[in-house]
Amino acid sequence: VKALTGVDTDRLVEEQKRGMTIDLGFAFLNDRITIIDVPGHERFIRNMVAGVSTIDFVILVIALDDGMMPQTMEHLNIIDLLRIPDGVIVLTKSDLIKDGQWVDLVKEDIKEKTEGTILEGKPIIKTSVNTNEGIKELYDLLSSLEGVKVKSQNDENFRLQIDRVFHKTGYGIILTGTVLSGNLTIGSSVGVQPSNKTGKVRGLQSHGEPVDFVSKG
Repeated sequence: VKALTGVDTDRLVEEQKRGMTIDLGFAFLNDRITIIDVPGHERFIRNMVAGVSTIDFVILVIALDDGMMPQTMEHLNIIDLLRIPDGVIVLTKSDLIKDGQWVDLVKEDIKEKTEGTILEGKPIIKTSVNTNEGIKELYDLLSSLEGVKVKSQNDENFRLQIDRVFHKTGYGIILTGTVLSGNLTIGSSVGVQPSNKTGKVRGLQSHGEPVDFVSKG
C-alpha cells in the first residue's frame, strides 16, 4: 500500500513491531479510489470481513516465496462468497525469487485454485517494493478503475456501514465507513442501529478533505 500511495497503513505500534496488519488501514490512491488494507492473519478474520464487505475491487496479495497458504484460501472463499465484482492477484517479494520454475509453479497453483471463483482468469502481477517491479503496472491498473460506474442508490435512505468509531477532543464522536446508499449533508440528523441512538452531523470528510455533502460512489 505504501509503495502505491506513500501512506503506511500499519498505524498501531503492535503492527509495526510485528510487521503485520491487525486493524483496518486506509489510504487514498487518488481523489476517487480508497485502498483498504485488511489483516491477512487468521486470528483477525473478523476485521478482514469488515474491511472487504463493501468493496468493488479486491487485490489478493500472495507472497511469492510462500505461494498459496491456508489463510489465502480462506480469504479467497470469503471474497468469492461476497461476490466482489472484480479484482487482481498480486505476487509480492519477487526480488527474493530467482527461480523461474518456482514462479511458474506458483502461478499455475493460483490459476487452479481460483478456477470457478470471481478471480478466475484475473491478471497476476509480480511486484517488489525493493526493486519497484510491477508497482507502476499495478498503479495504472487501479487508476483505470476510475471509469467504472457505481450503480446509483442516491434516491434511497442514507446508510453508512461503519468501519471505525473513535473520540477526538474538540470534535466529539467520529465515525468512518462506506456509504451504501443515499446522501448526507452537514446538519442532518442521523440514527444509529441497532442502538436506536440519534445524533447530528457536525462535519463531513471524503478522502481526507472537508466536504459539505457525501453520497454513494
